[in-house]
Formats: sequence, structure tokens, C-alpha cells
Amino acid sequence: MKKIAAYIEKDSETGLYVGIVPAISGAHTQGETLDELYKNLKEVLELCLEEMDPESLNEIPEFVGIQEIEVGR
Repeated sequence: MKKIAAYIEKDSETGLYVGIVPAISGAHTQGETLDELYKNLKEVLELCLEEMDPESLNEIPEFVGIQEIEVGR
């Protein structure tokens, strides 16, 4: 089983949680709760992985972390 990093934000306009998997093109979804988002992300990832060449799984980068950077204004 492979662990894949997702980036999660809360949309200020809709109030929905939005999940993006930067390592896999097209892997993004949303949910009203974090639990719903997790379920949706897992489903999207499973669908994306079914379509991928098994060798390309080795090319998914290792997640290191997220850094907040303070800029300007």
C-alpha cells in the first residue's frame, strides 16, 4: 500500500474542503466535511492509479512537508 500526499484547503466562498494531489494530474476533489473529502480523495486516487502504468508509481515524489512563507502586504 502506498501513501500519497494531498494538499487540503477550505474554500472561503463555498465553505467546502478542497483536496489536490500535486503528484498525480487530475487528482482533485471536494467535500462538505473532512471525512467526506478523505473518502472522495481515496476514490479519486484509486481511479487514477488504475489508469496509471504500475512503473510510474515509483516516480511519485516523496512528501517532505509544506512551508508557509510570509510575503509583502
